[in-house]
Amino acid sequence: MKLFRKEVPRLSLIGLSLVLLSIVFYFIHFMIFRDPHHIFIFFVGDVAFVFIEVLLVTLIIHRLLEERDKQARLEKLNMVIGAFFSEVGTGLIAYFSDFDPRLDEIKRELIVEGNWSDRKFETVNSKLRRYEFDVEIHEGALNHLRRFLLTERDFLLRLLENPNLLEHEEFTELLRAVFHLTEELACRKDMKGLPAADLQHLAMDVKRAYVILVRQWLDYMKYLKNNYSYLFSLAMRTNPFDQSASPIIMETR
Repeated sequence: MKLFRKEVPRLSLIGLSLVLLSIVFYFIHFMIFRDPHHIFIFFVGDVAFVFIEVLLVTLIIHRLLEERDKQARLEKLNMVIGAFFSEVGTGLIAYFSDFDPRLDEIKRELIVEGNWSDRKFETVNSKLRRYEFDVEIHEGALNHLRRFLLTERDFLLRLLENPNLLEHEEFTELLRAVFHLTEELACRKDMKGLPAADLQHLAMDVKRAYVILVRQWLDYMKYLKNNYSYLFSLAMRTNPFDQSASPIIMETR
């Protein structure tokens, strides 16, 4: 606030100086040519052009620069999302899907192929939003999930500190859900013998993260398909919903 108060007089002084300089040069022009008629014509013409200049600068050029800046921020955000799925997200889907007793109902829809169009992605996305995700907790799998998330805890913290995430509310919500689940599991030293009420609470935390994660994964696959074919190729070959997927290319077409 103090900085703002210091800037106001400074800007006022600069503005007043520019106005005085303009008056001085108009006076010099008058003293040399003694022609107030032309001074008035140029003055009115310059004032009239100001409105067009405002239109060009604020509504067109500024909008173009703003759009370019937005695209640059979104590109950085997609790099962050890509890092998340490479380090945590893809593996996390495999852990979460082990808790889903109805996975077979939707699994085949999520085996993304290279010929998918935007309409196909939208169709599958609509099916996902209608699909009733279910989670049944198993103590053994819960222990594996706990170890995995605690290993990636520092990485998740660094992602949460990234300011670019403000551009993507749903992905930010996904990180919150995953980190909350990590904190819940970290607070429990052993997954054995947990009461039914506590297992139900953990199942809700898993489901919250699971639902958002699968939707974000599908959106990310669509982004790769439309922008980075080589990254999309690897993502298809490591699809967590495809049990036959392999990163090794067996044959070329």
